[in-house]
Formats: sequence, structure tokens, C-alpha cells
Amino acid sequence: MKTYLGDRTIDGVFVTVDGNDLPDYAEVCKFTNAGFEWSYEGSAATQLAFALIYDVTGDAGLAKSLAQPFMRTVTANFGNDWEMTDSDVLAAVAQVQSEKA
Repeated sequence: MKTYLGDRTIDGVFVTVDGNDLPDYAEVCKFTNAGFEWSYEGSAATQLAFALIYDVTGDAGLAKSLAQPFMRTVTANFGNDWEMTDSDVLAAVAQVQSEKA
């Protein structure tokens, strides 16, 4: 099981997966040059949504198609600090897919 953690500090925002930096996967799909952000609807929150989905599923097409709705449902609603497991991400993906259908 993978664990994703997000932390907003005075030094910036940090997102890790199992203690290592989560890649932004901008080489696969780029929504922004600004890195990750959350707690609002925007391109950096969408990049985080894409990275979470892609890291869990390995499916770039799925991650691209769900990045915007996942951002609105999940990453835009994160607090300063958050935690998700890969199971949480998959459950959120399933929810977003059912709402999209």
C-alpha cells in the first residue's frame, strides 16, 4: 500500500509517496510549471490530481481524462495537510467516474 502525504509549510508545499517526493509527471502531461498546490481549483491542483491518479494507476489516458474532475472533487478540497492511500485514490477515481458517467 502506498501512502501519499501533502504538507504546506512556511518553506512551501511538499508531496510525498512513501516518504519520497511524488513526481509531477509533467513529462507525461503538463498542466502547469508551478508544481503542486491544493485547496483551490486551478492548474497546480490539477497537476497534483493527475500525478496522484497516474502514480496509482499507471494509466496516462485515465489520469488525463479525470484530472479536472478529480481536482474539483478531491485536491481542491484538501486542507493544509492531507493524507491518502492508493486505495483512497482508487475510491475517489471510481467516485469521479460514476459522477462523470
